[in-house]
Amino acid sequence: MKKKWWKESVVYQIYPLSFKDSNGDGIGDLQGIISKLDYLKDLGIDVIWICPIYQSPNHDNGYDISDYRAIMKQFGTMEDFDELLAQAHERGLKIIMDLVINHTSDEHPWFIESRSSLDNPKRDYYIWRKGKNGGPPNNWESYFSGSVWEYDETTEEYYLHLYTKNQPDLNWENENVIRDVEEMVRWWLDKGVDGFRMDAIAHIVKAENLPDAPNPNNLPYVRAYSLFSNLEKVHTLLRDLNDKVLYKYDIMTVGETSGLGPEQALNYIGNERHELNMVFQFEHMLLDSATGGTGKWELTPWNLLDLKNIMSKWQTVLHEKGWNANYLCNHDQPRSVSRFGNDGKYRKESAKMLATFLLTLEGTPYIYQGEEIGMTNPQFQSIHEYRDIETLNYYQQAVESGTPIDTIMEAIWKKSRDNSRTPMQWDDSHAAGFTTGTPWIKVNANYQEVNVQEALKDENSIYHYYRKLIDLRKKHEGLVYGEYKLLLPLDPDLYVYTRKYEEEEFLIIMNFFDRTPVFRLPEELSSLSAELLLSNYHVEKEDLHEITFRAYEARVYKLKSRE
Repeated sequence: MKKKWWKESVVYQIYPLSFKDSNGDGIGDLQGIISKLDYLKDLGIDVIWICPIYQSPNHDNGYDISDYRAIMKQFGTMEDFDELLAQAHERGLKIIMDLVINHTSDEHPWFIESRSSLDNPKRDYYIWRKGKNGGPPNNWESYFSGSVWEYDETTEEYYLHLYTKNQPDLNWENENVIRDVEEMVRWWLDKGVDGFRMDAIAHIVKAENLPDAPNPNNLPYVRAYSLFSNLEKVHTLLRDLNDKVLYKYDIMTVGETSGLGPEQALNYIGNERHELNMVFQFEHMLLDSATGGTGKWELTPWNLLDLKNIMSKWQTVLHEKGWNANYLCNHDQPRSVSRFGNDGKYRKESAKMLATFLLTLEGTPYIYQGEEIGMTNPQFQSIHEYRDIETLNYYQQAVESGTPIDTIMEAIWKKSRDNSRTPMQWDDSHAAGFTTGTPWIKVNANYQEVNVQEALKDENSIYHYYRKLIDLRKKHEGLVYGEYKLLLPLDPDLYVYTRKYEEEEFLIIMNFFDRTPVFRLPEELSSLSAELLLSNYHVEKEDLHEITFRAYEARVYKLKSRE
């Protein structure tokens, strides 16, 4: 097991639009982040991942970049970024950037030139095709619904966009694109950033000749993931990027790679691959999505046995061969306590239980802003209060198809990306202390009870529990590098596993529901004694061999041989 700083780190993800506004315009900014660095340091985190802060027209909240070497004016200036980097480094905190290189904004100078004429030198920086049979070049469906193709009248051809029409995909078959991206990446690394989260990196290569996807149901457009996800040439391009640029710097890299299992993930992160340090997998994020149809928006209950199966597979297949990136929430997903816990009666208990899970798995844990205080999904009553383009597109499409409004809103309350994008709740003052102005999106109504100020005062808060867990992880290498072994795989309520590294062994027991299951110590552990290191409930001395677990109870034990 090769030890690395990024394996031992805890990452905190900041969605800058919603983190902290310093100038009263209702939009989070870099000076706001700087003002909260001590808060993050005190929490115990090591790395801050910041979602895109580059110049952007903001059609998809910064993931449509018009200038990779400029800061979005709403967030501040490059001088502000340099100050943030210096202040973070002074505190021993590292900064990783969001690297969006599958696509740019349609306002990027490259695209403005590319669309200007058929023979412009930048024409081939993007993917252009003539139409077919009076329509788009193929039948692929965009992630945000509709065709991946947009007709451009200037040259009477279509350009490809896997996301919004304002996000044209770069053509990674073009050597000039590759060279320009490499130069830009080197520029940021020379500035001192500590790594990258690579957005949609699995999609940078498309199937040769862009064929139609199979369409047995004769739909207007078809999800064609297999024709633009995780294709072989992605690995060639990533190895080249690593060989030419990345390996010269002591950085961490994590890729967003949907649609793969752990065996495929090793093609990106295997110890000898020299591509990425880790990838975000999505299997556990699909547990409550129906297959087919609109998928994500068709609600289905998730099952603990399925969660155990997915996480155990990733833990065991990657052990000593690659490295996991563990998360339960991010800017694209609902709040974890609302999704996998109980955001009502047992909000605190279930948030602490989920924190125990996140921070005791093998891999680097990623905490999303607000997760450390148990922020919840907001449940806005009107579609007009939502801002996310994916959510708004779904609403319109569902209304047009005749889906009842109540059904649509219930799906949005559960799955909208805006669930995690409401402003960070700092205190119980106006707009939760996020801004002195009007926030760009409404604050969750529960901010007077759920906020950082309250959490700091309460020694039994979710925040302080996170601090204890992070501290525990830093003190025990076994919780970083230890081998994971699942126990009681068929228990429908309890998720139980051990972590073992050299002489250290730990037992983690979590009740994922509000039922009261009985835990009985497996025979294989009966010869060991156990020291309770952390629990989200007060625990009297009791016999570990049989315990009735309370709602969402979690415990971390250190196991020892009996003297």
